[in-house]
Amino acid sequence: MFIDIHIHIARHSQIGWSPGTEGPATPEQFIEMYDDVGIDAGVMLPLTIPECNVLTQSNEEILMIAEEYPDRFIPFCNIDPRLSCNSPEYDLGWVIEHYRERGARGLGEMTANLWWDDPRVTNLFDYAERCEMPLTFHVATREGGMYGLIDEFGLPRLEKQVADHPDLIFLAHSNPWWSYISGDVTEETWGGYPKGPVVEGGRVPELMHRYPNLCGDLSAGSGFNAVSRDPEFGYAFLEEFQDQLLFGTDVCRPSNRDDVLVNLKNFLEDALAQGEISRETFDKVTHGNAQRILKLEE
Repeated sequence: MFIDIHIHIARHSQIGWSPGTEGPATPEQFIEMYDDVGIDAGVMLPLTIPECNVLTQSNEEILMIAEEYPDRFIPFCNIDPRLSCNSPEYDLGWVIEHYRERGARGLGEMTANLWWDDPRVTNLFDYAERCEMPLTFHVATREGGMYGLIDEFGLPRLEKQVADHPDLIFLAHSNPWWSYISGDVTEETWGGYPKGPVVEGGRVPELMHRYPNLCGDLSAGSGFNAVSRDPEFGYAFLEEFQDQLLFGTDVCRPSNRDDVLVNLKNFLEDALAQGEISRETFDKVTHGNAQRILKLEE
């Protein structure tokens, strides 16, 4: 069984991420792709935050898709920290509860281009923790010209928030996060896709070992690159953090069928077949951790 922890989808809009590009895949296109490659369900992350895209999408659209295809799609809601009054004092709890009561299983993808320790971000984390809603985030290396929560080299502000919110499950995503799987990442490479053997002392293993509430979303080229660039390290990493890693793709348009949909899936299946990872690890990463963290078995 495979549960995809990270997809972007749309029922109505066909506008792309930039001029001349495809818009998000429809539910029917996703189901066709999933059936072709053997993925059972996907977690839908609403495109509600402006830094990431030009598409204005509502949480309600995502809930409607989940109602139409309850066995194939799992809804998250997405709450901009600047919502309503653009204030760190605003009560976001009732908004999160509204969507949780309607089926949302988490929050994200958090792509607001605000600093990790911005009081408005802290306010959102506080309410997400109280409402027991796991949160998927994207990291940015700078302010402006990109999307994601901004940190300095070394991720000190990210760590502070994770430490301050021990009951909030953080689902870590993006190349500025996964580049830290290796200890030799530099200020020039931490926003990219470093290749080659992994060097001991990476911040990702350090932080995941220190904080059990910090989990790895293995989607996109960044997650796949992290575990596949040095396969022997990747197998050991999967085994060590088998309770904190989740399969994902980050498919957001039909053309992703050929470039990201099966990379990680094939890697995991090959690792299992070759005896490089255990069946227990395979089952947890491909679906078990998602079921537990998102409380899908309730």
